[in-house]
Amino acid sequence: MISRNLGKSGISVSAVGLGCMGLSEFYGPPAQESEAIRLLHRAVDLGVTHFDTAELYGQGRNEQLLGKAFAGRWDQIVLATKFGPQRDPATGAFLGVDGSPANVRSSCEKSLQRLGTDRIDLYYLHRVDPSTPIEETVGEMAKLVEEGKIGAIGLSEASPETIRRASTVFPITALQTEYSIFSRDIERDILPTCLELNISLVAYSPLGRGMLTGRYNSASERPTNETDFRAQMQPRFKPGNIEGNLKLVEAIKEIAAQRGCVAAQVALAWVLGQGDHVVAIPGTTRLANLETNLGALDCRLTDEDRGVLNNLADKVLGDRYDPEGMASVNQ
Repeated sequence: MISRNLGKSGISVSAVGLGCMGLSEFYGPPAQESEAIRLLHRAVDLGVTHFDTAELYGQGRNEQLLGKAFAGRWDQIVLATKFGPQRDPATGAFLGVDGSPANVRSSCEKSLQRLGTDRIDLYYLHRVDPSTPIEETVGEMAKLVEEGKIGAIGLSEASPETIRRASTVFPITALQTEYSIFSRDIERDILPTCLELNISLVAYSPLGRGMLTGRYNSASERPTNETDFRAQMQPRFKPGNIEGNLKLVEAIKEIAAQRGCVAAQVALAWVLGQGDHVVAIPGTTRLANLETNLGALDCRLTDEDRGVLNNLADKVLGDRYDPEGMASVNQ
């Protein structure tokens, strides 16, 4: 396993971590608890140290799952969780984002309780609250650092201006955002800002929510389960778009065959190859996929390979979220 440092925090994590959202929600029915814990333990055994969750996932159930899995093992991992988006407890409907100082503290206390620990290594504002100045949100998060309740501060889906304003209050350790062969919009101004301020990029959905793994061979295989948010909120998976996008994936498969890898490993190797300031947190509910993803560390891409892959993003059909979702990113 390759380790990389997160910003100036002194925190070191495995270059390939594990996004845990899908274990509880959004990608179909939640995993059985015993199988999920088995996956989490296997990840640690394989050298994964970076685990990412949020109070949003399963409305707290994902944090509870990780708390149960890692009880007595906190010294072996780096735990990241997030706060901000609010949901109706009864329906799960999204109610907006609360980045107020009061909610910073309240959410942190609730996450600590669900996790069963006294410290969160990396605490993110999950989405930027347009009604609360970022300075106020980060100011309260800084107090949590001083109190020892969190180790470092992160932002998710924040614009360059927001990142700069936040950094004047307290050092930002990591920015979490979608980044993959198919999603490269952050390269224009967000990634350069992070480089300038020594902020690490934590890439979520580095496998394009499964599309870049080569799993789907035709539009008829697209996710349709009503509990899979790709079927509802992911334009790239919708008929009319997915057909063209799957043709682009063929180029990834061809490179994989030439390098003795599989498509998922090529996609992850591309992300990790963007620099030592980048780490990835692909999610999965399957042991086989976990082991495959970690094989990306042995996948070697040539400059010619990267040239081919770099030319794919401009040909992708559909945004990464529906209009409502896009309104909350890079804010």
